[in-house]
Amino acid sequence: MVSIKDVAKKAGVSISTVSYALNGNTKVNAETASRILAIAKELNYIPNAAARNLKRRETKIIGAFLTDFKGAFYGELLQGMKEVLNKHDYDLIVCSGRQSHRLLPEKIIDGAIVLDAFFTSEELLLLADRGHKLVVLDRELKHPNINQVLLDNKAGAGLAVEYLIEQGHRKIYIVSGPPDSFDSIQRLQAVKQTMDRNQPIECTIIQGDFRKSSGEQAAQKIMEDYTEPVAVFCLNDEMALGVYSAVQQSEFRIGEHIHLIGFDNMELTHYTQPRIATIDYSKHKWGAVASEQLLKLIASEELDTERIYVTLIKGDSVHQK
Repeated sequence: MVSIKDVAKKAGVSISTVSYALNGNTKVNAETASRILAIAKELNYIPNAAARNLKRRETKIIGAFLTDFKGAFYGELLQGMKEVLNKHDYDLIVCSGRQSHRLLPEKIIDGAIVLDAFFTSEELLLLADRGHKLVVLDRELKHPNINQVLLDNKAGAGLAVEYLIEQGHRKIYIVSGPPDSFDSIQRLQAVKQTMDRNQPIECTIIQGDFRKSSGEQAAQKIMEDYTEPVAVFCLNDEMALGVYSAVQQSEFRIGEHIHLIGFDNMELTHYTQPRIATIDYSKHKWGAVASEQLLKLIASEELDTERIYVTLIKGDSVHQK
């Protein structure tokens, strides 16, 4: 493989002069630069991108770290990130898994947006101590090199439970997310706080994992225990769709026997009959704001704390008891 040394040797100049010429630096006059570029083309020299970017201290690439890519949620989120970054001449790469964490310390990316349970807070703080710029969507961390753009999980969960209570429901099942999920923990905390303010309420928590299959399993338990109309709050729409699917295949009816509400306003919930009630927010905006905040962080601009707000979408899946 031809190296920069080979180009410099044939051109009769120093390696640094070749580097300046290849990068369009005005330190090299036009005639010399033209000759060096011709020699590089003749030798079929391909610059080492990693080395060049390390010297420039930028790659114009941002990493989005996700736990996984399953479900419809991530498409809108990533599109919001991509549109903002592309407008500022940055590219986006999407990463998952522990091995991809090396991209930051190896300076292959200029910064990261993190929604990744495999990234520990200790690891993120260590990277921030080393100067890496990060925006987190799934935890609260205080560090000059970290900004957080968080969904208002507590407000959303509070709206959902209050809606069920307003409809007269006093027996409520909660289908939770993974135990280590920041969103699930926040939503569950708000559920408990709202119920404490509205006693007496019978509450049963069923452990889920944010996937449709765990909603289907929860529905089976709810139907086995059924004695009277109940309300079910799934902490995301994937599980709510699982509950919906299982109930539709039984003798029970959504909105009559089982009153259902989810969280995320996934597009599929728009087409269910009855329409599943849910908590809405803009996933596109969440991704866009995260990118905007990261670019400001990289540019050492002042940052305000951003939070993504939520609203209640009522549906025929919840009726007054």
